[in-house]
Amino acid sequence: MDNDRIQGKWKQLKGRIKEHWGALTDDDLQEAEGHSDYLIGKVQEKYGISKDEAREQVRKFEQSL
Repeated sequence: MDNDRIQGKWKQLKGRIKEHWGALTDDDLQEAEGHSDYLIGKVQEKYGISKDEAREQVRKFEQSL
């Protein structure tokens, strides 16, 4: 999923992202607003995982949409 599509559906995605990664705050999601690289970084930071693992989790999440 490219950034344009993410931005277009951001409001719908925010709820699903919070369900999937409960440690992310509204502020995190507001900052991320449609930028998958920022989201990957926040998942990495909040869950203490490698960047590759965070990228893989976000990729799998995007595919599930």
